[in-house]
Amino acid sequence: MTSRRSLLSAAAAASLAAPARAAQAAGPRRRPPDPTLKAILREIDPHRIEAVVRRLAAFGTRHTLSSQTDPVRGIGAARDWIHQQLTAYAATSGGRMTVELQSFTQPVSPRVPTPTVITNVIAALRGSVTPEQIYVVTGHYDSRATDVLDFTSDAPGADDDASGVAVVLELARVLAGREPEATLVFAAVAGEEQGLYGSDHMAQVYKDAGADIQAMFSNDIVGTGDAHDGSRPDHRTVRLFVEGVPTAETAAEATTRRSIGGENDGPSRQLGRFVKEVEPAGTDVRVVWRRDRYLRGSDHVSFLLRGYPAARFTEPRENFAHEHQDVRVVDGVQYGDLVEFCDFDYIARVAKVNAATLWSLATAPGTPKGVVVDTTQLTNQTTLRWTVGTEPDLAGYEVVWRETTAPDWTDVLPVGKVGAVTVDVSKDNVQFGVRAVDTGGHRSPAAAPRPAA
Repeated sequence: MTSRRSLLSAAAAASLAAPARAAQAAGPRRRPPDPTLKAILREIDPHRIEAVVRRLAAFGTRHTLSSQTDPVRGIGAARDWIHQQLTAYAATSGGRMTVELQSFTQPVSPRVPTPTVITNVIAALRGSVTPEQIYVVTGHYDSRATDVLDFTSDAPGADDDASGVAVVLELARVLAGREPEATLVFAAVAGEEQGLYGSDHMAQVYKDAGADIQAMFSNDIVGTGDAHDGSRPDHRTVRLFVEGVPTAETAAEATTRRSIGGENDGPSRQLGRFVKEVEPAGTDVRVVWRRDRYLRGSDHVSFLLRGYPAARFTEPRENFAHEHQDVRVVDGVQYGDLVEFCDFDYIARVAKVNAATLWSLATAPGTPKGVVVDTTQLTNQTTLRWTVGTEPDLAGYEVVWRETTAPDWTDVLPVGKVGAVTVDVSKDNVQFGVRAVDTGGHRSPAAAPRPAA
C-alpha cells in the first residue's frame, strides 16, 4: 500500500513546476565544499606536484619493457620510487592506508614481444563507515617514445602520464590523514601504452573479488591548459569523458534501453553530473559525452568493461608533438613529452577537481541500488522502488527528474527514508533518478531506474 507521505499529489507537483522550469536554464547546482574539503583543497601543493613530475621524467624512460632492476633508469626504478612515496604517506594514516605491489606476468601480445612482469602500485585508504564501498583513482606511470616497442630511447612522459601520477600521489598524501567513510584507492598502473594491461589486471582482480567499485577515475594527460600550438590557453578547464551506453551492456539490457530511451543515463553519465555539481571554485569541468577521445582509450575502459562506472580526466587541448614522440627538434619544432611543457598550477587544479569528487563521494551514502520503476499498470503516475541503504547516517532519499532533452537534473523531491514513492509525474515524459542523502546533507550520484514488474 502506498502511504500518504510517499504520494506526491497533483497539486504538489504543480506547485513545483514553476521553480523547476526556472532551474532548468540554470544547469547543475554547484554544491559548496564542507569545512574538511575546504582544508583538503588548500593543502594541494603545486610545488610537490612539480617535484613528482620532474622525478618521474628523470628516470629517462618508463617504458613497460625497460629495465626493472636498474636503480636509476627505467620502469623498475620508477616503480620503486612511487612505492616509497606511497609507503611514506601511509605511515601518516594511523594504519588506515595500506600499500601493495600488484604484479603479474603479461603474456606475449602485439606490443609485448616477450612475457613481461607488470606491476601496479596501489594504496588503499580504508573507509571508516562503509569500507566495502570503493572509489578508485589512477594515473599510469609507464611512458613511450615514437616506436611503441622502443624501450631504450628517452621517453620522459611528463604529461603522459607523470602528470596523472602526480595527481594520484598528491591525493594520497593529502587524504592519508583523513577518515573517509568509504574506501579510497590510489593507484599508479603500468602497461597502459602497451594495451591497458595494468588497469585491466587490477579491474579483473576487483571483479573476481566481487568488489563494490562505485566509481573509478583515470587521470591521463592532465599536464597543462596550454597546448603550446598557438591556440588560446585554457587554464581552468579539464575534460571529463563519460560514456552513456554502458560498455558492458548485455543484449537484453540494450533492448530495454532502446525501449525507454536510457542512453543518456548510464552509471558513468551520472558520475559526470555529480562531478559538475561538486567541482571547486576556479575550475571548469567540461563533460564530454563519449567514452574517450575519438577511437582512443585510457585505463578507465578496463573498469567499464567489467561493468564499473568510470570516467577519464584529461587536459582541454592536446599537443600531439608532445605525446608518443622521440625527443628531438625538427624545423625548429620541439618534439617530445618534456617537463617544460607542463603547468604545475594547472595540474594542481585538476587534483582539486579529483579531491572534491572523491571526498564528496566517500563522505556521502552509496549510490542507491535496485532502483526500478513499476510498469505493472498503465498510469500517468510513476512509482519508484529501491533498496534502502544501511549507512548509519542515512537520512533519506531524493527523487530527481528532468526533461528528456535536458542534460542535468532540474527537479528535486525529498521523500524521506523510504524504499518506494509514487509521484504524479509521468514516466513517459521525463527521466527519473534516485539519490541518497545523509544527515550532513551529503548526496550520492543518482541512479536511473530500470523497468520492473
